[in-house]
Amino acid sequence: MSHVFPTASRRKYQLIRNVVVIWLTAMIVAAFALRIPFINILEHTARNLYFHVPMWFTLMAAVFVSAYHSIRYLGSGDAIRDIRAAEAARVGVTFGVLGLLTGIFWSRFTWYQGTEIWWNWDPRQSMAAVELLIYGAYFILRDSIDDPEKRGKIAAVYNIFAASTVPFLLYVLPRQLQSLHPGAEGNPAFSEITDPVMRLVFYPAVIGFIGLFWVLYTQRTRLRLMEERVEDIRFEKETRGDTL
Repeated sequence: MSHVFPTASRRKYQLIRNVVVIWLTAMIVAAFALRIPFINILEHTARNLYFHVPMWFTLMAAVFVSAYHSIRYLGSGDAIRDIRAAEAARVGVTFGVLGLLTGIFWSRFTWYQGTEIWWNWDPRQSMAAVELLIYGAYFILRDSIDDPEKRGKIAAVYNIFAASTVPFLLYVLPRQLQSLHPGAEGNPAFSEITDPVMRLVFYPAVIGFIGLFWVLYTQRTRLRLMEERVEDIRFEKETRGDTL
């Protein structure tokens, strides 16, 4: 079945991509060049704050972009919305995996230094792993259905459900349980232990990584659209009895 594809603005994409590259480069330089105050236990590993936490902010932004396109797909049946939903989720989960890995290594050499512990079922860490499994199931579900329209509708409904779990699993529930993470029960909030100097890098890092998500998501979407165009051309040639 032939699709009608939008024309991408290459100039807009290149402009935003270049801004994101410059922005992230400046952020990374500042992350390692600026002096930070001494923080008990964390010491210089506190610089991981500029990478680990923004990964999760980026995941949250990505899954809500994905859910938005799923909602639009259910209302319009536009195949491009389904593609955008899938690619936003795919890139978002990549950031989530990086966030989980940076958290594992960070905790291993701070909280669990001197032990052999890599994973201690900390509530926030565990909830993050559950969230990634939920989205892993989303991709398995997509791959298990051949019919494009049926796949799009079922995947969209599941994707909206998955996005609705994000605030609870990544923010609400972990704050109600005892955890080593800031903001959890019995621990000071993030704002209480973060020096103003670190915030000068942290907030730009969040913006920069969300911008990187947009760049990767746009690239993935354009790639998928090109693949769909090739499939349409092949289908048209086969229906005419031609060979590609």
